[in-house]
Amino acid sequence: MQTSAVIAKKLAESAVMVRRCFLLLHKKGLIEQRKGPNGGAKLTLTPKQIGVGDIYAASEGDWLVHHEPAIAGLMKRASADGVQAMNDTTLAQVLKRIRKNSPEAKAAGGAVLHSKATA
Repeated sequence: MQTSAVIAKKLAESAVMVRRCFLLLHKKGLIEQRKGPNGGAKLTLTPKQIGVGDIYAASEGDWLVHHEPAIAGLMKRASADGVQAMNDTTLAQVLKRIRKNSPEAKAAGGAVLHSKATA
């Protein structure tokens, strides 16, 4: 389990922002959360089982919702097609690219070992 404070520090972001993201991911079933001194969050699936589109869909909100019936169906289909295309890339693939391009990996010629990803 990783706490929002630990993740926020790693990302140089606000713990409040991280907790808001956790809430969205939790609502879509992508992470589980535990409160208390040993609390935090972790992925409910492996990074190989989570698509980038799944993460996007958890956080996108209703910005593509259109109330004009002539356009609403088209916008809904465009959103679904976009999420499906994004799911061609998994969280594991994104993490591998990030690690490969990290300053530590570049300094070591790409030979840096990292622990398994958890939310």
